[in-house]
Amino acid sequence: MRSSAPALLPVFRSKLQADILAALLLDPQREYGLTELARRFGAPLSTVHGEVKRLTEAGLLRRRNIGRSVMVQANPGNRLVGPLGELLFLSWGPLQVIADEFAKLDGAEQVLIFGSWAARYLQRPGPPPHDLDVLVVGRPTRESVYDAADRAQQRLAMPVNPVIRPVEAWRKAADPLIQQIQSGPFVTVLVPDDATNEGPSPTVRAADG
Repeated sequence: MRSSAPALLPVFRSKLQADILAALLLDPQREYGLTELARRFGAPLSTVHGEVKRLTEAGLLRRRNIGRSVMVQANPGNRLVGPLGELLFLSWGPLQVIADEFAKLDGAEQVLIFGSWAARYLQRPGPPPHDLDVLVVGRPTRESVYDAADRAQQRLAMPVNPVIRPVEAWRKAADPLIQQIQSGPFVTVLVPDDATNEGPSPTVRAADG
C-alpha cells in the first residue's frame, strides 16, 4: 500500500521517497547501498528498490553495480538536483545538521529531536515547525551543547533549543520533561554505536508516543 505524502513537505509521493532523496541529496558525495537505506529507514528492501528505481529513471540519482550490490548517489549532472536539495534542506535538514553538529560531543550518549518538527516528521498533522527542540542525553558540558546548537541554528536559520539530561533521568523517566518527550513523538538522531559508522549521518529511530 502506498504511504501518504510526508507532512513536512507534502509534495513527494511518500515519506520514504523524501527520506531517500534527503539522505542522498543532502550528502551528495556519499554512496548508499539499497540494504543500507532499507535498514536506515526501517523499510522493506523491495519498497526501497522501487523508490530508487523511479528516482534513477527520473535522473535524480545515479547507480552503479558492484557485484550483486547496487550503489546509488545523487546525480550532479541533473540541474534539478541542486534546487531540490535546497528544498529538502529546509524541511529534512535538521536530521543531517543535528547529526553533524552534535556528533562529537564528549559525554553525550544519545541525541534526539522532539516537539513539533518530530511530530511533522512522524506524520502528525499541524503547522510547519518554526524551531527545533533537541535533547542531549548524557553529561556533556553545557558550553559544548550550546555551541553545537548555535552552529546548527546558523545553518538551519531557525532557533535550536537544546536540553541536557543525564542517562539515569532518561532511563527512569521520573523527570516531567522526559515523561513528556517519551510519551510524544521523537526522532533519535545519534546513539553511541554511530561512532562505528562512516561519518555522522543520522540514525533514524522514531517513536510516536
